[in-house]
Amino acid sequence: MIELLKASRQSKAEPGRKRAISVLEPAIIKRAAIDSFAKLDPRWMVKNPVMFIVEIGSLLTTYQLLKSIASGNTGEALFVGQVTLWLWFTVLFANFAEAMAEGRGKAQADSLKKTRTDTWASKKTPAGIEKVLAADLRKDDLCVCEAGDVIPGDGEVIEGIASVDESVITGESAPVIRESGGDRSAVTGGTKVLSDRIVVRITSNPGETFIDRMIHLVESASRQKTPNEIALGILLSGLTIIFLLVAATLQPFALYSSTSISITSLIALLVCLIPTTIGGLLSAIGIAGIDRVMQHNVMAMSGRSVEASGDINTLLLDKTGTITLGNRQAVEFIPLPGIEENRLAEAAQLSSLSDETPEGRSIVVLAKRKYGLRGVDMSGQDVQFIPFSANTRISGINTGRRAIRKGASEAIIDYVKSRKGEIPPSLKPVVIRIADAGGTPLVVSENSEVLGVIYLKDVVKGGIRERFERLRSMGIKTVMITGDNPLTAKTIAQEAGVDDFLAEATPESKMRLIRQEQAKGNMVAMAGDGTNDAPALAQADVGLAMHSGTMAAKEAGNMIDLESNPTKLIEIVEIGKQILMTRGALTTFSIANDLAKYFAILPAIFASAYPQLRSLDIMHLHSYSSAILSAVIFNALVIVALIPVALKGVSYHSVSAETLLARNLVIFGAGGVIIPFIGIKLIDMAIVAMGFIR
Repeated sequence: MIELLKASRQSKAEPGRKRAISVLEPAIIKRAAIDSFAKLDPRWMVKNPVMFIVEIGSLLTTYQLLKSIASGNTGEALFVGQVTLWLWFTVLFANFAEAMAEGRGKAQADSLKKTRTDTWASKKTPAGIEKVLAADLRKDDLCVCEAGDVIPGDGEVIEGIASVDESVITGESAPVIRESGGDRSAVTGGTKVLSDRIVVRITSNPGETFIDRMIHLVESASRQKTPNEIALGILLSGLTIIFLLVAATLQPFALYSSTSISITSLIALLVCLIPTTIGGLLSAIGIAGIDRVMQHNVMAMSGRSVEASGDINTLLLDKTGTITLGNRQAVEFIPLPGIEENRLAEAAQLSSLSDETPEGRSIVVLAKRKYGLRGVDMSGQDVQFIPFSANTRISGINTGRRAIRKGASEAIIDYVKSRKGEIPPSLKPVVIRIADAGGTPLVVSENSEVLGVIYLKDVVKGGIRERFERLRSMGIKTVMITGDNPLTAKTIAQEAGVDDFLAEATPESKMRLIRQEQAKGNMVAMAGDGTNDAPALAQADVGLAMHSGTMAAKEAGNMIDLESNPTKLIEIVEIGKQILMTRGALTTFSIANDLAKYFAILPAIFASAYPQLRSLDIMHLHSYSSAILSAVIFNALVIVALIPVALKGVSYHSVSAETLLARNLVIFGAGGVIIPFIGIKLIDMAIVAMGFIR
């Protein structure tokens, strides 16, 4: 057991990660290209009103092309054909952007599906161990898993301790410890036992496992739209309707002014004026956000939770298993006056050899690590282990003439007194000091003599204080929630570096605190791992459940952290802000670049009837046809150029809203005005030089 803990610790010191699935892998690109055509189905396209209008326009120009060919009008067919081609490319590129965003999620889902093999399980029955297929296991069945076995289903360790490879779930090559009792007992089907032996109680039926849920959730196409995305969609639909009415009224106006405008030109004008850029990239932005969260080993149940995280300003964290490691650990042996420290360490180790609790195991580990005490071979000796009892609150060992005990201070005092021993006056101050610091004192005795005290404490996770400081710099208030007394809670809160704490918390008080924060207009995130955290996780705007926690917590949250690191919320918040910033930036660019298209197309259409409009032709495009075709081509290519921005997101900077708005206006607003002028002019020169326009 000790060797197992050491091996696990060493492996975690040099963690590795499986190769991430790149969105530019050929398989993903090929799949996205195929999906681009599949998404041309009007039943799918109607979900994006902007691109649905473009698809209808493409169908109409295709009809016009066929008419031109049938009538033998070669010149018109050449122009209409090129416009039609680029309109279809616009639709396909928009679909391709969305399909690329979905690509990594689908690749991850395929990878997870491969983990579902016909695993054999060692099922415990009244008659003994029976080999059955994992698919035949049902909830509450008991299975024995030994080194090398694949855990056949989601479950809870009810006996033993083992090192488990969870890389198929988390992507981390470093094994984790799973043990009976506490918050580290949950195991996932498809993971592999690396050492020792555990007994697992199955907690889900086939088809209801965690991997099944992951497969469903990482297939991002099934995600729901966020409120912000819905609002933006309404805005884009409104702009589309306005420009649709504008384009429809131009034909009567042209007839009144004795100007001829073809259906193809009107459609090209409409497509160029409506916000096709952001319309084509909107879905990709949201889906890519969910994918970026998954790259950080956080599984989001919906796009809503990812986007809501961008507005979080209050974070509530359960202490046990979230801020701390989850089990109290032995950190110090404190001998009483006249007792050698090594003697206390050896007695503490012997008294804990049969103690299978996490605290007992930590005592053995501390004795070995700090004092070099190796495991003792008890074979052939007259040994009697005294298991821990809730009644006596004592455990220990009898070997030869030695009767070693450890336990709560009152219990050991009573035990020593029963053996006619004396209680040293120096014991009480040590016990009080540890208790006042929020720790747990365990007193060790040998025969009728008190040797000293073992200091057990909640161990704060490494690096968490620095992470909380970073959250604070992002304007997020951190609040620790614990059932401990106020004194203990204050000690842990100061060590962890949180802004505030709630002591002696109950599920009701956690929910009450969240509702109070929400009533103030704050967006609240809750990170927890226990069943008693489930109501608060469900109430919070963002509920981040630890994968190592209970199933109830994972069911209640809208995100699951596969690495069980509560400060992962930093990355989640940044990604949420990235989604909002990316959507705002590309919307700014999309609306701004329409300005150049006005100058390109409107003078070309009406300059013959109103020569004064020629002064607006500041790009001096070659002709009426080249102006329209150049604008349509640029409209399609700009979507392609912005796909990487939509998938990666704009760079996140912790700045004020005013600074961010100014930055967007300068980079994407000014850029959206200037770049199209340059791009349309270059395209006009290119298509004329290549003879596409006569």
